Amino acid sequence: MGLFDFIQEAGEALAEKAMGSTASDELTKTVEVSPERVNQLRGEQIASAIAKLDIDGEQVNVAVDGSVATLTGSAPSQEALEKMVLCAGNQRGIGKVDCQLEVDAVAAAAAAGSSAPAAASTFYTVKSGDTLGKIAQEHYGEASKYTVIFEANKPMLSDPDKIFPGQQLRIPAL
Repeated sequence: MGLFDFIQEAGEALAEKAMGSTASDELTKTVEVSPERVNQLRGEQIASAIAKLDIDGEQVNVAVDGSVATLTGSAPSQEALEKMVLCAGNQRGIGKVDCQLEVDAVAAAAAAGSSAPAAASTFYTVKSGDTLGKIAQEHYGEASKYTVIFEANKPMLSDPDKIFPGQQLRIPAL
């Protein structure tokens, strides 16, 4: 599908994810970790985030090399593929996602009830001061359609009021 750019410093850090977001003396200690181990941990974190999407039929492999996450395998739909790309790219330390996933055409057609493939969504980078309503107004012409954007980004978004600058969101075609 291609290479997607993300803001590398946005998203949850490995330490925040593993130990919670409370600061403590334990989190301030310096520990040297090899680049290979960091790649492995980031890959595991991305794989875990993708598993939480609970997508039936996804078969994805994750490899991380520095700030680039590569996704290979298959997705049951265009929507599922896009959500997996966002799961990978919205992790702190990931600046690019090389999406080599293929959409399973048979599964996608069966789910959609037709042979027409779903339209690809637009990806949007949240800016300071943005709200889902403001983004919906910009893309759909109606702020009240923020729920479409919220639903398209579940479970990565748990609350429509909790978006942050640098985060990437799916803006599905209507």
